[in-house]
Amino acid sequence: MTTTTAGKLAELRKNLAIAKEPAGEAALAKRAAKGIPSARQRIDMLLDPGSFVEIGALMKTPGRDDALYGDGVVVGHGTVEGRPVAVFSHDQTVFGGSVGEMFGRKVAAILDFALKIGCPVVGINDSGGARVQDAVTSLAWYAELGKRHEPLSGLCPQVSIILGKCAGGAVYAPINTDVVIATEEAYMFVTGPDVIKSVTGEDVSLEELGSARKQAEYGNVHHVAPDEKAAFEWARKYLSYMPSNAQEKPPIVNPGLEPEITQDDLELDTFMPDADNSGYDMHDILLKIFDDGDFFEIRSQVAPNIITGFARVDGRPVGVVANQPLYLSGALDAASSDKAAHFVRVCDAYDIPLVFVVDTPGFLPGVEQEKIGVIKRGGRFLFSFVEASVPKVTVVVRKSYGGGYAVMGSKQLGADVNFAWPTARIAVMGAESAVAVIGRRQIEAAGDNAPAVRQQLINFYNEHIATPYIAAERGYIDAVIEPHTTRLEIRKALTLLRDKTVFKNPRKHHLLPL
Repeated sequence: MTTTTAGKLAELRKNLAIAKEPAGEAALAKRAAKGIPSARQRIDMLLDPGSFVEIGALMKTPGRDDALYGDGVVVGHGTVEGRPVAVFSHDQTVFGGSVGEMFGRKVAAILDFALKIGCPVVGINDSGGARVQDAVTSLAWYAELGKRHEPLSGLCPQVSIILGKCAGGAVYAPINTDVVIATEEAYMFVTGPDVIKSVTGEDVSLEELGSARKQAEYGNVHHVAPDEKAAFEWARKYLSYMPSNAQEKPPIVNPGLEPEITQDDLELDTFMPDADNSGYDMHDILLKIFDDGDFFEIRSQVAPNIITGFARVDGRPVGVVANQPLYLSGALDAASSDKAAHFVRVCDAYDIPLVFVVDTPGFLPGVEQEKIGVIKRGGRFLFSFVEASVPKVTVVVRKSYGGGYAVMGSKQLGADVNFAWPTARIAVMGAESAVAVIGRRQIEAAGDNAPAVRQQLINFYNEHIATPYIAAERGYIDAVIEPHTTRLEIRKALTLLRDKTVFKNPRKHHLLPL
């Protein structure tokens, strides 16, 4: 035992060096074989250079000969674009990144720290789940961590990044965070293929069971990145639109740009196809009506019939929900309803205004949709929009039919300002379907002239019923605007709504249709 100051410093440096690679040469060889970064290198890829401050590097399980420094997780805090962020990163080389007591204490401490100062949390997950040799202690700390996610939810942004193969508790915790990012090479599942086969007899491949792409289809992953670098860049971009916590405002970037009509604005006047059934890419509109031609899409890889993402209006973040006519004609279904409902709730939690851009024929009909719960899942989307107290602006650019009219930002569900382009068609259903219902007898009586009569009825319906002007006459639309004014009209509306306040019902909580 050393008694000199120099000796004590030498001992500290030795212990810190061991803590950097607690599993020694074996860990280096393991990572080299897999071609993956260390837990600390992953943190450095996320945070601003040189900003990471580690906590608990010398923690390890007392009284055990096999205990290693760090206990399988690196935790601490740093900054992303200069703002504080708490972070933890699983270390696969120490007990497979599984949860033990010291592991649990470290992560619990950093979650408590984030709650105390009000900053985002990013979890970098690469874990086999519970530590079998720690028995119930591991399960107890998983429960402790689960308990700590709840007070953070909707208060501080929480981001989970899934790397490697994550199982059990290592996926239950991430699913309760705001967004889950995974790399193409990542897997997540409650139990692996071998356990499933032994218990149920089902034979399933690792790819089919838990690949990132499959989990995105199942609704458990919000973005699949090609590699780790891209995953961390996506996380940084996501956080750039978020406030540090729900009591603060998101960052303002380049306010006051392009205060007048631009050439890009004018191109919108000739953008919409004359034929109602012609397709176009909604992204082409979105890039013209928000700041800098920039749009950060969320969950682009699933339910492409609806687009969700972030943009800026006069430098301030907004959440955008828009129909995509190139897929299912922009019709809503069960999967797109889930996607939109989650996004609306995230925006409302962090006081980010919502802009809806509408071109939808309504909800997709079909037996399969009824079987998978389109009623309940569509109801959650509707409920989420009604509950949202942030400023809400809607622009109807073309079709707005049936239930799609209601849930896609109608004034009756609580939108604050509603615009429509002259090309908008607002009605219970499209002309072809409507004529089949209300004009059936006239068409049958026309005999050989039936096709011409049918077309006349369709033209009459489109010209006199499915127009924006009937909605405008009744106050359901605040203004029918020229397309080139859209960007500045949205800007004026959100400026007007900046101090919007909504009376909160004194109940404990509502009952979301689950």
